[in-house]
This record gives sequence, structure tokens and C-alpha cells, in this order.
Amino acid sequence: MDDLIRTDLDRALGFTIPGRHARGRFARLGPLLDEILAAHAYPPVIEALLAEALTLAALIGATLKDAGGQLTMQTQTEAGPVRLMVADYKGGALRGYVQFDADQVAAFPQTPGLQALFGGAGYLAITFDQALTGERYQGIVPLDGETLAEAAQSYFAQSEQIPTLVRAGLRRLSDGRRVAGGLLLQHLPEGEEGRERLHTRLDHPEWHHVEALGATMEVEEIADSATPLETLVWRLFNEEPEVRVLSELVLSRGCRCSADYIAQVLAKFPPEEQAEMADADGVIMVDCAFCAKHFPIRVGERVD
Repeated sequence: MDDLIRTDLDRALGFTIPGRHARGRFARLGPLLDEILAAHAYPPVIEALLAEALTLAALIGATLKDAGGQLTMQTQTEAGPVRLMVADYKGGALRGYVQFDADQVAAFPQTPGLQALFGGAGYLAITFDQALTGERYQGIVPLDGETLAEAAQSYFAQSEQIPTLVRAGLRRLSDGRRVAGGLLLQHLPEGEEGRERLHTRLDHPEWHHVEALGATMEVEEIADSATPLETLVWRLFNEEPEVRVLSELVLSRGCRCSADYIAQVLAKFPPEEQAEMADADGVIMVDCAFCAKHFPIRVGERVD
């Protein structure tokens, strides 16, 4: 059982339901989530928010066909206590951080909605960067719902025009560990050209059946590390004539900072600007917002 539990943490599993013209994906984060959160002393409210964002990044990022592509989710507002949140995915690697007003967050109840966290004026931007073609495209939607999962559903409906169901959230275990889980279900447009994708709701009403089944699964069940992801697929769709389970995707923590990379970036600044950034000893101290590591870089330091 211990091996099974370890196997079913920090991975994602995709599947398709050909007879219902639908596809889906489960994701479950464990040790990598603890590692990301451990780098910052986040209060529980912010931990839950970032855990949900990282789970969504895994669910949506795993749909990228370009192995070198990157998905970035960003929320931002000038009105609420959460000023900025970033979560990104690249090749199965996840990273994220949150900037927030600690005093305002401390006054919140245990489960505030997005309106409270972002002051009722925030937005969610989802950006896809394609490594092979160099193309970038982005969709932006307001943070109108109660959860980031609801905002992600709005993104797919408005920007992608794909009927979608999203579930994501955090489960705290009695020993202090955290497990996040999520489900993404989507209706496939069947490659129809020259038509609005939302028209597929009318063409294929069986999507409502898939959506209704997916809505019965709670986050607590998805984040139960003792239950294999394959079992979750079976619980939802065992009455379907055919369900195709795809290859699993192993997830990891993926901060891409390094002293060499930072030195290369700083070397692009003119010497006088580098001198202004340096302390009395000629050292520029650079902090990584994602992993909270500190990198002392000496002015003029060359990296081969």
C-alpha cells in the first residue's frame, strides 16, 4: 500500500471517452506541493489558493502538445489583499508564488472567496508559450466566481469555446502534509471547421451526462492518495462502453533559477546600472520569488 500511495502522488493521468466525445485528466500533488509551500511562510488561506493554482496549472499544462511549451497562470489586482499570484507549468515541472498583504489576509475567515481575496476587481490570465513555433497566445477572464476552478471554466468557455468542468482544491492531512487534487473534463469539438465550438453542446447532448457525472466527485475524493487515479476514472465512467486511459505524467517542482542564469541576465545591464544595484562590496543580491533562494552576484562577474 505504501508503494501505491507514493505512486499516486505528484502525477497526472489523462483519459478519453470516445462515445461521449469527451476527454479528461486527473492531477494529484503531494511532496512537490509541500516543497513549494515550504519555501514561504504562507498562511493557510494563501496556501490553499496557491495549491489550487498549481493543480490547475498541472491539469491545463498537461494538455500542451509541445513538450517544451509553457503554461503560465497569473492573477493580479490593485484592490485586494492578494496583489499577484503566478503558477506555471513546463514539461511536468511546476512552480508558483503569491504576493499578498499579510495583515489583511489575517483578518479573513478560513475560506474567503475570490471576491474577498482580490477585492472584486481581479482577473485571471492564462498564457500558452509554444517552444517549437515561438507563438504565444493568452486569454483573460475576470475573477467572478468563488474559486480559481470556476474562473478557469470561464476561460475555456469564453476564450477557447470548449464546454469544460473543473474541480480543484487542497486537502490537509492530520500529520501536517498537504495533498491537492483536481479534475478537468472537456467536450471535444470533433474537428468541426468553420463553426463555433459551443455549438457542440447542441450537436452532442451527451456532454451534459459527462458533466453531471464529473460534478459528483468532490475534491476530498480526488485528493485521497490511497485511491489510484485509475480507480477515480473507473468510479465515474465504469458504465461507458469504452474509456481510454492515457500515459501518466510525472509532476515535479521546477524552479528554473540558478546563479549562472541570473549572472547572465545582470550582465546585459550597463556597468553603471549594475553599480547602482550593488552594495558597498560590489555584490548584487537577487532573490527568487518562486523558491525564496538568495543569489549574491558580484558586479562584473563573468559566466561562461
